Amino acid sequence: MAISGEIREHTKLLAKDTLDTLDEVSTAAEKALASPPTDPRNVLASPTREGVRELDRLAKARAESYRQLAREPAIARVVALKGGERLTYFICRCSSFMPEVVSYMAPVGRLAALPVGHEWELPDGGVLEVVEKATLGPIRDEGGWDSKNTAIHRISVRPYSVESLRAFLQSVAAEPVDVLQQQLDEEAQSSNLVQGIRRAILTQMGLRDQPILDRFQDSIFRLPLDTCLLLLGPPGTGKTTTLIRRLGQKLNDQFLMEDEKQLIQEVRDPNEATHSSSWLMFTPTALLHQYLKEAFSREGVPASDHHVRVWSDFRRELARNTLGLLRSPHNRSGFVMQDACTYLSDDTIDGLPDWFDDFDGWQRDAFAGRIAGAIEELESLGDGRAASLAKRLSDSFPAVRALDLSRVVQVLQATSSEMRELLEGRQRSTRDLVRRAANLQLNRDAAFLDKLANSLEELDASMRRDDATLEEPLGDGSEGEDADDDEDELVDELVDQGVVASRGGRRTEAERAYRRAVVADALANARGRELRKGTRNRRVVEWIGQRGLDEQAKATVGRNQQLTRALRPLLYPIRDYLSRMSARYRRFRRIRRSEGRWYSREEIRVHDIGYLEVDMLLLAILRFSRELLQLATIRRDLEDPFWRALQPVYDQYRNQVLADEATDFSPVQLACMLAITHPVTRSFFGCGDFNQRLTRWGTRNASHVDWVDRRIRVKSVTVGYRQSKQLDELARAIVRVAGDGDHDAVLPEDVDRDGVAPVLQEDGADIGIVCGWLAERIVEIERFVGQLPSTAVLVPAEDHVEPVASQLHEILSEQNINVIACREGRMIGQENDVRVFDVQHIKGLEFEAAFFVGVDELAERYPDLFDKFLYVGATRAATYLGLTCAGKLPSRVAELSPMFSPDWKDVGEQRRG
Repeated sequence: MAISGEIREHTKLLAKDTLDTLDEVSTAAEKALASPPTDPRNVLASPTREGVRELDRLAKARAESYRQLAREPAIARVVALKGGERLTYFICRCSSFMPEVVSYMAPVGRLAALPVGHEWELPDGGVLEVVEKATLGPIRDEGGWDSKNTAIHRISVRPYSVESLRAFLQSVAAEPVDVLQQQLDEEAQSSNLVQGIRRAILTQMGLRDQPILDRFQDSIFRLPLDTCLLLLGPPGTGKTTTLIRRLGQKLNDQFLMEDEKQLIQEVRDPNEATHSSSWLMFTPTALLHQYLKEAFSREGVPASDHHVRVWSDFRRELARNTLGLLRSPHNRSGFVMQDACTYLSDDTIDGLPDWFDDFDGWQRDAFAGRIAGAIEELESLGDGRAASLAKRLSDSFPAVRALDLSRVVQVLQATSSEMRELLEGRQRSTRDLVRRAANLQLNRDAAFLDKLANSLEELDASMRRDDATLEEPLGDGSEGEDADDDEDELVDELVDQGVVASRGGRRTEAERAYRRAVVADALANARGRELRKGTRNRRVVEWIGQRGLDEQAKATVGRNQQLTRALRPLLYPIRDYLSRMSARYRRFRRIRRSEGRWYSREEIRVHDIGYLEVDMLLLAILRFSRELLQLATIRRDLEDPFWRALQPVYDQYRNQVLADEATDFSPVQLACMLAITHPVTRSFFGCGDFNQRLTRWGTRNASHVDWVDRRIRVKSVTVGYRQSKQLDELARAIVRVAGDGDHDAVLPEDVDRDGVAPVLQEDGADIGIVCGWLAERIVEIERFVGQLPSTAVLVPAEDHVEPVASQLHEILSEQNINVIACREGRMIGQENDVRVFDVQHIKGLEFEAAFFVGVDELAERYPDLFDKFLYVGATRAATYLGLTCAGKLPSRVAELSPMFSPDWKDVGEQRRG
């Protein structure tokens, strides 16, 4: 670039002002950090615990801001005109407590995202026009502060880049001693100052750091807190960066608008987490989880493993430990979740929303029928008080099945105290009779409980063996099939009420087993039936024999438990709804299997469940609970026994919930995430790309998003910052031949996007030949770039990772290049290592160079998702992309062959061409 005198002089002034400010800000920040902290108790006139805690929080936030400013004083310099006055702003990434810099998250920080020539209206009505902008790359070394690859935009001047502001200042300040030195200085200046915007080479693996968003991303991340949004866009358009930047701003009270602060006040509760920690972000893979945490750290957002979660881990924890859907040592009747689920039909996986709607409608109707049946049974028991209560309930909702269940529950709550009083007397009677029978047996045989405990150990071991092979029968789902499904739950939940809970030992467990078994037997006898064969209670009763209740006590307990059974879904409908979800699903699955819908007719073990089925049960629970918890009166009254079953769900609520690579999640999973946003904030932010969906069950289109929640706004970003022009053209061609959507990426203006053609090796069935070809290409890249940039080798399956890494390492060791096998997507090794991954783990990451091994094998393994995998793999590379095939390019993409070269030996010529 020819440097005019005006550009040289302006850049000199800009460089001096920038470097002086970087030094001034970092020095002031370090001085502030060195000052002794102020004791909050010395600041407050009347210290309170809450006041001291708040001041302590602010002090920690201020200290963290100073630490960040000491490391990175500013990321942009903006000059704006206000009524003819020229104002200069230095923008920092973090919160700012210093007058020299303003935070990018503050309203005025939007200036850094606006192109020159654009205006921004101040809150007071004034207008600022951006006339100059420099994006900075601050770095401090032994020579002091510098800014690398500074991009400068000015009105009426073509954008240009300065590789080093400090080097530029030194070159223009030096007086040449002779003509030779003058010419050398001019050449140094011209190489340091380049026309257009340079694209940085990726030297480390991870998510690209984009300190300043463009104006479209910026407007999105500043949307109000109570927004439900899905941000779509091709790879490299800054979707994840926008998501992270939004979260960073919305967690900081300093940058919230007044209406947003009001929302936080409505949510705030002394017993709940603070707003700054009330958030969750979901990722589909463990590798992306790790890099997201690093990206949050750059933005000064503390992100623990409790905040950034892989959905599969969260699902298991919620289903097993919180809602009791999955089996555990404390929950014998739960499901056992399987990694593979072969009995779901293809139509089911392709139509998860329809499957859920069918189940949820069915199970809600079944639950409503249970309420209606309980009212009828209560009326038929011959108890005058119970019959009167049942009559009033019948009059309140004569057609339970057609009514909104949340209204039904609220009507039942109004009569709960009367029902509880009716129940407590019967429960006391039952407990006394059972305890008397147990004491009688112990008086006759002091070792009675010890003998029962020994028998239970053998019995439980036998039941575990039986469970492993127990098949789920087909059936029409009639009530008779499930009449005793709740046998153990009924006894466990209602007979145990009023009994002091304790872990105890073998005798305690034996006493519980005795109590539950004799009560269940009495209930079955009163209903004119027997306990189901094979159940734990049936086997315990058989062991007890004549050592249970006498006939009179048995009849009394049976009547008591009939009333208890009728009152259970009426007195504790929420707990009944939650605890019976598994039983309702088993029944639904039997019915639909017999009808040939959703499931194949292959055998299913009765306790087995697939992860997509677990998602469905979770959503049914979360949506029903949310219908109630959206009412502030219920949220405030969760200590009431009637509402207490909602507490575990309420504890999952977060002020903000986010999802990266949202299209890899199913619509049901996304709906679960939305269902745990706090009802007051309703803040959900997801980002993704339909073309990058790597799961068959993932979210496919806008209609799926609409099903999740009609309030979700869909926005798009299209400016791609990752790939070279050649790789962008290849990505566009892959989407075109797939015939599934569009690649809408637009290359940014004034940025050098020229690269090299992708390369292809065919007929490479031998792993040694393939790795030899890969090694040659990797060496070519290092030779051209001058260093080894971030490089990934993608293979079509996990069992290829180790062999390819081992062979490639052996070849490249002669060049002292290390190759690492990243099994199951784990990140190990040093930044300059070549890493080998199974392609399914690399969503969301980017590398300067990427090689895709065995593309034709991938087409065979994933015929339905091959185009998506190829698109994702090809868009991981910023500049250098290589593909290998054991044979030829798959026929579906064979027409792309002319876009590839065999190697990069002439890479310099390609660049110049």
